[in-house]
Amino acid sequence: MSQAKRIIVGISGASGVIYGIRALELLKAAGVETHLIVSKAAEMTLAYETDLNLKDLRAIADHYHPMVDIGANISSGSFHTLGMLVVPCSVRTMSEIATGVTGSLMSRAADVVLKERRRLVLGVRETPLHSGHLRTMLTLSEMGAVISPVVPAFYNKPKSLDDIINHTVGRMLDLFDIDVGAVKRWKTEE
Repeated sequence: MSQAKRIIVGISGASGVIYGIRALELLKAAGVETHLIVSKAAEMTLAYETDLNLKDLRAIADHYHPMVDIGANISSGSFHTLGMLVVPCSVRTMSEIATGVTGSLMSRAADVVLKERRRLVLGVRETPLHSGHLRTMLTLSEMGAVISPVVPAFYNKPKSLDDIINHTVGRMLDLFDIDVGAVKRWKTEE
């Protein structure tokens, strides 16, 4: 059974909301259908870090699902997706997913992705980390999630903040076998 070219994008309240925005933009340009979930804390971060509001953010996605809509199509394993990207991923969201707490659509959708053995990529945006955070990451990795901290690469010689953001998000999308043309590959381009 082939998977639909659609992906769930979760944006939680950690700093770095631009990574979620850029993921939506790159996926749209690549023709991948997006299903967006935004936490309340992410709405606040959106206002702090950008000039966008929730309406603007929703317009970038193909579909928007409120956090309280536990009955949304993305909360069912019968709804085919390539998986889910949560970026930025707060420690709170990461912890809810790791413990199986499904009190919001964000954690429910992530739980469904894991149980269906689809790709869950968490762009954790927190530092420093204590041992509890690291144990949570290990638990998630053992459950099948991919922990992909938001860490810039410099081998690609970025010239701007946009270069760093695009490369980082492009590498996360690589984990879904989606090449959006944003990644300078190691030693393939001189």
